[in-house]
Amino acid sequence: MTSTPAKPASRTATLDDIAALTTLWQETGLYRPYNPPEWDVRFALDSKEATLFVWEDNSDNIIGSIMAGHDGHRGWIYYMAVTPNLQKSGLGRKLMETGENWLRDQGVWRMQLMVRADNHAMQDFYRHLGYRACDVTVLQKDINTPPAER
Repeated sequence: MTSTPAKPASRTATLDDIAALTTLWQETGLYRPYNPPEWDVRFALDSKEATLFVWEDNSDNIIGSIMAGHDGHRGWIYYMAVTPNLQKSGLGRKLMETGENWLRDQGVWRMQLMVRADNHAMQDFYRHLGYRACDVTVLQKDINTPPAER
């Protein structure tokens, strides 16, 4: 994307960021066609229990993202992404600190995240930051009409 230096801090995402976030999430393997990014971005920005931060370079290109949300007990991290040419630059750690700090400020004391089973590099990254694998199985069921059809 770019090698322009990063800005010193993140900012809260806006709906105007959807196209750039979609590109970032496609580049980093987070995009899934059955889950359009616009749904999750809108949901996070409309919720009091969630937020989405972006990090930009000095040319205002989005180079990283992190979404955080909670249920009042457990906090969750989603969509932590760093543009490929800046991975291993420390930006991922800064994004995680941003998400963790937001959750801490919400009074959440336990943070969790999901990583696809075959994504060993990200599992190693999170373990390096102090996360540990839990002996749980995540089950999922769609219980409502997808946002685009509401």
